[in-house]
Parts: sequence; structure tokens; C-alpha cells
Amino acid sequence: MIDTEEEAPDTLALDPATFDRLRTALASGGPAAAADKLIEELRAAEDFQNLFYALLLKKRVELGVSPFPTGPSNELPPETHEPYEQSIREAGRTIGTALLERRKFQQAWTFFRMLGEPEPVRAALEAFEPGPDDDVYPIIEIAWQGGLLPKKGFDLVLERHGVCSAITMVSSSDISSNPELRDYCVSRLIHALHAQLSERLRSDLAGRGGEAPADATVAQLVETYPELLADDAYHIDTSHLSSVVQMSMNLPPGRDLELAQELCAYGRRLSIGLQARNDAPFDDGYEDYVAYFKVIAGAPLPPRVGNLADVEAGLGRFRAKAEREYAEGSTYAAQVYINLLLRVNRPSEALAAAKSFLLAEDERSLICPGVSELAKRAGDYESMAEAAKARNDPVGFLAGLIAGRK
Repeated sequence: MIDTEEEAPDTLALDPATFDRLRTALASGGPAAAADKLIEELRAAEDFQNLFYALLLKKRVELGVSPFPTGPSNELPPETHEPYEQSIREAGRTIGTALLERRKFQQAWTFFRMLGEPEPVRAALEAFEPGPDDDVYPIIEIAWQGGLLPKKGFDLVLERHGVCSAITMVSSSDISSNPELRDYCVSRLIHALHAQLSERLRSDLAGRGGEAPADATVAQLVETYPELLADDAYHIDTSHLSSVVQMSMNLPPGRDLELAQELCAYGRRLSIGLQARNDAPFDDGYEDYVAYFKVIAGAPLPPRVGNLADVEAGLGRFRAKAEREYAEGSTYAAQVYINLLLRVNRPSEALAAAKSFLLAEDERSLICPGVSELAKRAGDYESMAEAAKARNDPVGFLAGLIAGRK
């Protein structure tokens, strides 16, 4: 049966005279009349937590069982289980709906979550537009942490608490299994940070007596006016810049990726001490990220041209890093390179690279598909058998050979 013991909001203090009226109702009309009186009193007081249990008490009275609504369900006769469980659902919906009408979302979620019925809360949150003085934390908690409306939860954090809190929200949550949500959040962060950066660059330039064309990009601003970044100057939190650029690696080609390149164009002109440095293959910071983005986008930043040349140059850059790191005993750069090849639809090159760098690797620990997976996709069972042999896996070896015969 449904658990009615789930944590609920605090109850309200009733008028002490209520208890006398309940005693009178019981004496004059019996348990059913007293239960109705209790429900009437609690509705008037909007004491929804107690009202829920009062509705259950009334049903128990009707069923002729113990009136205590928090008692264990195994105390009830089997024939009462179904009608009593239905009464729990009806009471939960009644109370939850009343709370939603009063915009008490967190309390309403307590009841609808107990019932396993999130849709009423989701619909109410979607329709609700908080005012400037509304406390949005409960909405964020339900929408994001409860998973009911994560995009709205993220938007509220970004709009009310800023880029820093929004970055923390994304980076501290595992949303890799939800690419749509991940890309939505990263897109919003890119646009917010880019707008902030563009406005501050133009304001800085205006303070120096200059004025840039209205259509000038961030890349053009920092290239045309290098004095904006002289003497270790910066215009946005450099840790925010680094975080958002790193988050942008999974974005598809399009406007968002163009703005990510703009952020890199700014980042690589910061003084060396302000530029983030990461492990290979991104050990050259923003230079590596912009090269990665250009491969994905298939086109460089304006005003340059040379689509294919930049793609090949970027792939060559990451291939060289993969080879260098492999010679030093690390395959992480190779895994990034293989994922990049797959992103630009070069599966045969990805398989060849995997055979060069990852042949004996335990594929469960990789961030990219290993030799076996790539070979399976390509129908190259000989390579699957070869990889299994390198891993000292006789079962996988024979399975590959047998699959190849078919």
C-alpha cells in the first residue's frame, strides 16, 4: 500500500475551541459526523497536512477499522486494502491540488511524489512565472533536483543568481545522460557569458574614448584593440570563462559553437597567468579548444576562410598530441582524438587510431569507444579478435573469429 508516512509540511495551530466542537459532534452524531466536522474545520483553517489524515480517518471509520490513519497497513483486513488505498490517492490529489492552487509547490510535491504522479506539479510549475519578490528556491529544488522541469530550474538559477551559480549547478550534476538538457544549459551559459563579455569590452573601450562598430565580434574587438587586455586586464571571471569553454565540447555545429569560439578568441589573448592550463590534449589552453571547435564546426571564425584546411589542421594537432602522450604512457589524448574523429563522421580513421593507441586497453575505462566497439560497428570481426587477443581474452577472441565466419 501507499506509504502515508512521507515527510510533510508542518501543521498549523488550530483554535483550541475546535477540540470541544469535535467532542460535541462525536457525542451527538457519532464517528462519521465527527469526522465530517473535523474535515470542515481543517478546510476552513487551510491545515492541509491534517486535512489529508482527516480524510483517511473518515475512510477508516466507513470501513469499520481502526481510526488511526498512520497505523500500519498490515493491521487492516485484506478486503479493505483496495478501497483504502484508493482513498489515499483521492485524499493526496485533493490536498495536492489545493496546495498547487495556493502556489505552495513544495508542499504539493510532497503529496504528488508520494502518489507517483508528478504531472500536476510539472504543469503548475511550467505555467508559473515568479515575481521579483517570490522565493524561487523551492521551485528550483523541485524543478531541477526533483527532475520535474530541469530547464526551468536552471533558468531561474541563471536569472536570479547569475552565471557562477548556474555553472556550479551544471558542473555538480550528472546530466551527461541527458544530452538535450546538457546542451540547453551550456547554450544558455555561453550566451549569458558572451553577452556579459561583449558589453564589458565595449564599456571599457568607451571609457578609453573609443567606439567599435555595432557588428564587431568579440574576436574582432580584442584583435583590433589589444590595449583592452594589456597589463593583465580581464573583463569576466576567468574561471567562468574556462568552465564554460570546457562545457562546450559536446555542442553541435551552430551559433552556440561560434560563440564558444569567440570566448576562446578572448581567452587566448589573456595574459599567460590568467589562462587555464589543463592536461593534454588541452595543455595549450584556449588554442587547443578553439582548434577542437573549428574541427566540429567545419569552419573558422570570420574573417578568415579555409574550412577544410582548419578541419585537417585541427585533426593533425590532436593526432600529434595523442602520439606524444602515448609515447609517454598515457592514452587519454588518444581517446579525445578518437571521439573527435567520430564527431566529424570518420569511423574508419577512428578505428585505425584505436588500433594504434588502445588495442590492449580495458574498454570499460575509456571515454571513447574502444577497438571492439568500433570494429563491431564496422563489421570488422578480425579487428575484434585482434583486440581480444591483445587483452588476453580468449572468449572474446573466439567470439570474434566465429562472428567473422558468419
